[in-house]
Amino acid sequence: MENLTNSLKKFRPVDIIIVAGVIIALLVGFFTYKNFRQTASKQIEATSKISFQVFIRGVTLTGNEVPLRANEKTFISIRNVPYSDLDILDVKAEHKKTVLPILNSKKFIIVDDASQANMFDIVVTLSDTAKITKDGAVVGGNKIKMGLPITLEGKDYKFNGTVSDLKLMPVDENDKYHNSLDTNDNV
Repeated sequence: MENLTNSLKKFRPVDIIIVAGVIIALLVGFFTYKNFRQTASKQIEATSKISFQVFIRGVTLTGNEVPLRANEKTFISIRNVPYSDLDILDVKAEHKKTVLPILNSKKFIIVDDASQANMFDIVVTLSDTAKITKDGAVVGGNKIKMGLPITLEGKDYKFNGTVSDLKLMPVDENDKYHNSLDTNDNV
């Protein structure tokens, strides 16, 4: 008994911490190997093409056309972290609108705001391949969800917007993109 007590006194607290860390690491490895613990690679359920819309509010454009165009590429940054070039599927740009009441009526009309003639709201539809998990689609290590801030950048523009819609695209390449989305012409 005294031999055991003398040998334990030779260990320092750092030695005990190192031995405990090695034992814990071995236990975690064992439970992972026996599938008691789920790793990140096992949480991915599928890989699929997705399309998501980015809403860009209040863009001032004095030129004749919107610099974003369908069937081109744009570079995106997710939460200020550069990601990749993505395909632009669709671009919808509308002038800023204002609501005007109709006299002697409870009705109103929506018209272009003449005080903001060069101000536009733009909806850009992008596509990418995402890893589908229980929590949603993951692109570039980020979960793509509505409200996520995204920056779109090209050779002559840099716009900040937020994700406003997300859809899984059909697996069959013969299906058209517009058939898979519920398109709404109103922004």
